[in-house]
Amino acid sequence: MDFSRQWFFEIDSKLRASGLDSDVQSFDEILENLRMRKICSADEFAWHCSYVILAGGFSQKTAKKIHKNIMDLLSQGGADFNSLIKIFNNKNKINAICKIWENRHSFCDGYYACCDTDSRVKYLETLPHIGKITAHHLARNLGEDLVKYDIWIQRLGVAFSGRPELGSKINNGNLVPEIKCACDDMFAHLVQETGLPRGYIDVVLWKALQQGLIKL
Repeated sequence: MDFSRQWFFEIDSKLRASGLDSDVQSFDEILENLRMRKICSADEFAWHCSYVILAGGFSQKTAKKIHKNIMDLLSQGGADFNSLIKIFNNKNKINAICKIWENRHSFCDGYYACCDTDSRVKYLETLPHIGKITAHHLARNLGEDLVKYDIWIQRLGVAFSGRPELGSKINNGNLVPEIKCACDDMFAHLVQETGLPRGYIDVVLWKALQQGLIKL
């Protein structure tokens, strides 16, 4: 891996050619939102929150299917726990989704009341079932130009750093400063190479790693 402009755009093209150019939104929608952040309604905010809660531990295909069914039910019948649990049998996640839906207006207002990206991310961490890595995923989907730092990206950051000994410090539940620094250096380099937002670079790299297009 040479982490060059050509290397990145070849990966992007391969994902698009294979129909793999999406997270919860298409690559083009993600890029557009990162370049000009859209202000979400309360319902849209809850929609994004619900997706990242569901996405942990599932393929995107499965998460999208469950998410659609849950959002359809929420929009029709509200936060009915007994009905939602029949769609997805995880009490903690369904409870969190219900709380976010019921409080979506205040949660959405609280998010947009924060004055900068860091404070908005910290606010998202306070929402039900949203941890630090999930908060970065959610913030990115809401149009914040940042990255998720999940285990795939941590591994790639270590590869970029040329310091394989850092691999022992990779922790998906606790991002250590040295790993974060390695990832940030990688993204800064690729932003300079490509001229793209780092949040978009994160999406492309994560999907390529998850699909095996990048081998570590």
